[in-house]
Amino acid sequence: MRRAGPALIILIGILALIIDFFPGLRLPDFTANDGSSRVVETKLGLDLEGGLRVEYQALPKDGVQPSREALGVIKDIIERRVNTTGVSEPVVVVQGDDRVVIELPGISDVESVRRLVGQTGKLDFVPLGTTQATRGQVLDLEQYPPLFSGDQLESAAVGQDQQGGGLTVTFVLKNDGPQSGGQLFAKYTSENIGRFFAIVLDGSVISAPSIKDAIPNGQVEISAGSIAGFPAKEANELVTVLKFGSLPFPIKELSSEQISATLGEQFLNQSLVAGFLGIALVITFMLLYYRLPGLIAAFALVYYTIVVLAIFRLIPVTLTLAGIAGFVLSVGMAVDANILIFERMKEELRVGKSLPAAVEAGFNRAWNSILDSNVSSLITATILYALGSSVIRGFALVLIIGVLTSMFSAIVVTRSIMRVLVRQDWARRARLFGLRDEEFVAVTPQRPSRRALRADV
Repeated sequence: MRRAGPALIILIGILALIIDFFPGLRLPDFTANDGSSRVVETKLGLDLEGGLRVEYQALPKDGVQPSREALGVIKDIIERRVNTTGVSEPVVVVQGDDRVVIELPGISDVESVRRLVGQTGKLDFVPLGTTQATRGQVLDLEQYPPLFSGDQLESAAVGQDQQGGGLTVTFVLKNDGPQSGGQLFAKYTSENIGRFFAIVLDGSVISAPSIKDAIPNGQVEISAGSIAGFPAKEANELVTVLKFGSLPFPIKELSSEQISATLGEQFLNQSLVAGFLGIALVITFMLLYYRLPGLIAAFALVYYTIVVLAIFRLIPVTLTLAGIAGFVLSVGMAVDANILIFERMKEELRVGKSLPAAVEAGFNRAWNSILDSNVSSLITATILYALGSSVIRGFALVLIIGVLTSMFSAIVVTRSIMRVLVRQDWARRARLFGLRDEEFVAVTPQRPSRRALRADV
């Protein structure tokens, strides 16, 4: 890292500027199964962008009240459901003895999220015979009794048709006895080729494919019946229903409200003003106290900000007020590293080292202290990310990215610029480093002229 040259710094800076300011930039979306791309943008959390807040109540089932453990299971299932919709940093929390509250920032399709979250989750596999059914159709389960329920499902995933290349949905049924889903489905499919069966959630048809072949091993593949296969969104929703369909207790929506972004915008503006004011004061201090090194540190700080924002947009990271606090904290750590370096460099100049040698010694001797402090911060942030709630994890992720980037800006960017500047004649002045002339005994040794060498001879 210490030997990274100016070319690498320039390249990273150019890429960061493109990611930050190029309008409509699209990059491959590695979370999508269809190879689609996504727009690079800054994602904001509920407290800054607004969104939907929904409160649910867990209802008794067979006369049994939901326990705290059951509420935890409901919370986990709902959180997994919501995560598959692409909502940025959803917050799902348990409140009281029977309430689950969900906050979804920046959603565009409120009703689809409500349907996905609010579904009780009674998953059934229903034979239809020759009857065709459409997605969303409500079935009378007395007229069409289920063959087996969702508890017979082991796994589900989005796959790809080997012939047409389109998306398919695959799932595996339990196959451990005559009444298992795999055995029941093997018998039904062998006797009903060309007929239909439905995947039904809470009585509503999610998918109703026809049976093309007998399926003896419980490994099922569903296609959309076209060369293009399933649309990516529909395939992901079906897999979500299959994997996270069953809740231990039914839930009822008690209230829902759209949270306006007006208050969040006010908080965001106040936070930005505070952040810019803090950075401006830090830069002013660095310029007044450290002079030329302070100017280099100010440039490195701007460079750091541009790179961090690019990383946020690239991952992407959802920015909340807590995340902004983590970013401001990492800015302070970036400046702290520069202060350690510059103070060590001053000490080396005062003992008579040349300017280039003092710069190298300052960085080398400050490195251990910088590394120790940043590693301690990274350990703490990692623990917060692993064990914290959604809001705490957002703060921790921003802090981790900020600390790592600040180490790069302080050690690589500042050092590379200093190496170039200290070799310039105009830079060898005491006042440019905040020192008195008598303290600045370090000058770059000059080679004796040929005339002086001949005179010595």
